[in-house]
Amino acid sequence: RGQCTDADLDEELTRIRQFERMLIEDGALVVKFWFHLPEQEQKKRLKELARDDRSRWKMLPNKAKFPEEYSRFEQIAERVLRNTDTGIAPWYVIEATDRRYRDLAVGQTLLRAIDGRLAHPEPIPPVPLSTAPSLPPTAEAQVTLIDRLDLGQTIEREQYDREMKRLRDALNERAWAAYKARRSTVMVFEGVDAAGKGGTIRRITSAIDARLYRTITVAAPTDEERARHYLWRFWRHIPRAGYLTMYDRSWYGRVLVERVEGFATHAEWQRSYNEINGFEEQLTENGIIVLKFWLQISPEEQFARFKAREDTPYKQHKITEEDWRNREKWEDYKLAVNEMVIRT
Repeated sequence: RGQCTDADLDEELTRIRQFERMLIEDGALVVKFWFHLPEQEQKKRLKELARDDRSRWKMLPNKAKFPEEYSRFEQIAERVLRNTDTGIAPWYVIEATDRRYRDLAVGQTLLRAIDGRLAHPEPIPPVPLSTAPSLPPTAEAQVTLIDRLDLGQTIEREQYDREMKRLRDALNERAWAAYKARRSTVMVFEGVDAAGKGGTIRRITSAIDARLYRTITVAAPTDEERARHYLWRFWRHIPRAGYLTMYDRSWYGRVLVERVEGFATHAEWQRSYNEINGFEEQLTENGIIVLKFWLQISPEEQFARFKAREDTPYKQHKITEEDWRNREKWEDYKLAVNEMVIRT
């Protein structure tokens, strides 16, 4: 229909291959069927559908043009199949002239694919891991981005209040402008424990009409979420056109806590950098504004804030044994954050 160029098509086919590989590497069995119908048989069936008052086909606009586009459609379909037929996700081309043959062929093929997976539960070839060099085990090389941050920056209260008022007003205006322009926004907040992610989000939401945003607080995955690809629970909260979603922790947990605590295998978190980059590219290519913030404090400041939470009754729920235990892995998290920032 001329709605995309050849270059657009090639780019989308690349994205589809990456998407299918991502699912398969996560353990999914992907079975793809293409039903081939000769041109004359298609014309015959379309005439039958045009006479059926219950047919969805009869209600479609421009349906008369479809038979005229058969040869063009066939050329593009061949290109699509050729470019997405891979060893781990092959196409099964089914002759669909005879309906009974079509149905049996699909059923038999599907059974063979499922039986094959059950007999060999790990048929996926080893995934080539990233060639990005790890930091050498020398003291000089272990200096990371976090080590170079200036954590001593301050601002006077009077200036802070003045700037906050100006920025709140501006943010409210921008949020409504984005709504009218149907431009969505995704904001990601990550950082060390007690760095102020929740407080920062509250100050943003205080400036925006509550109808325009959602805040997603990310904790350990539920059983429903663990049964799916790890990005699924973030995909499902992507905002509709004109709205804003803020993630208090995010998909970066895959290469942070899941990496450090051993909840993801080495191969799983290594390949996640490419998966995350692809995910964010999909968002931005569809016009979504993506903003990512890492909030950092020093170990000493974190300790002081932890103690303050323990001593403040209404903040005691915010401090757990796990928070104290995570402090013991400060260096491991620091290296994970450094690689995350470099590679995403």
